[in-house]
Amino acid sequence: MTHDTRFTGKTALITGGTSGMGLAVARRLLAEGASVVITGRDQARLDSAVKELGGDRVLAVRADVTSLSDLDALTETVRERHGHLDVLFANAGIAVFGPAAQTTEDEFDRAVNVNFKGVYFSIQKALPLLTTDAAIVINASWTLHRGLPVGSVYSATKAAVQSLTRTLAAELGPEGIRVNSVSPGYIDTPMYRDAVPADEADAIRAQIASGRIGTAEEVADVVAFLASADAAYVNGQDLIVDGGLVAAVAGPSRLDMAVA
Repeated sequence: MTHDTRFTGKTALITGGTSGMGLAVARRLLAEGASVVITGRDQARLDSAVKELGGDRVLAVRADVTSLSDLDALTETVRERHGHLDVLFANAGIAVFGPAAQTTEDEFDRAVNVNFKGVYFSIQKALPLLTTDAAIVINASWTLHRGLPVGSVYSATKAAVQSLTRTLAAELGPEGIRVNSVSPGYIDTPMYRDAVPADEADAIRAQIASGRIGTAEEVADVVAFLASADAAYVNGQDLIVDGGLVAAVAGPSRLDMAVA
C-alpha cells in the first residue's frame, strides 16, 4: 500500500478542522483517499475550509466540543453519512496564557472545557462508531514536557490529554483501537501568530535545535503516520514534533563556530 492510498475507504473525523493543524490533517488524509468530516464552531470558517479542501469526500459539521448535545448530533450525522469511523483526530483546542497569579476562573474554565473536556467527550461519543482497527490521535503540546512561564493552565490541560492517551490505549487496546498523541512545538498556525508577538519570533527560533518554526503540514505528516496501518504496533505514545525544542539545546552552527 502506498501513501497515496493508505486511507482509501476510511472515514476520519477531525475536530477543530477549519484552520491550522486540523485543516492540514484534513488535507493530508483526503490526499491519501479518506472521506473526512471536519468540525468547528464558526459556520463561515467551515464553509471556507470546505471550499478550500474541495471534492465530495468532505463533510463539515458545526459543533462545539464543549457541548455534549452538539457532539451527539455530530456523531449521529457521521453515522448517517458514513456508518463508521476509522480515524479520530481530537484537535480542537484554545490557547490560554498568562501568569498564574492573574489567571481568572473564566480563563481556567474555558481552557479546561475545550482542551480537556472537549477531547474527552469527543472520544467518548465517537467510540460506538470506531472500527476494530481504528486509530485515535490527540493533539497535545510540547508544553507538557517542559515548563513554560505563563503556561500553567494550558500546559496542565495538555498534560491531562496526554495522560488520557495512555489510559485509553490500555482500555481500548483489547478492542483493536490504538490511541496516541502528538506534541507539536512552535508551529506556524493562526493560533501561534495570535499568541506570539512578532518581535519574539527570533528569540523563539533561537531555542529550537532545527532553527525554525514548524509547519502545520509537518504535524499532519506525523498524525497521518500514527493514524495509519504503518503505526499498527504504536500505542499509548506521545510523538513530539518540535524540531528539537524539548530534547536538544540549540547552539551555534558548525559554520558559526568555523567563522569564530
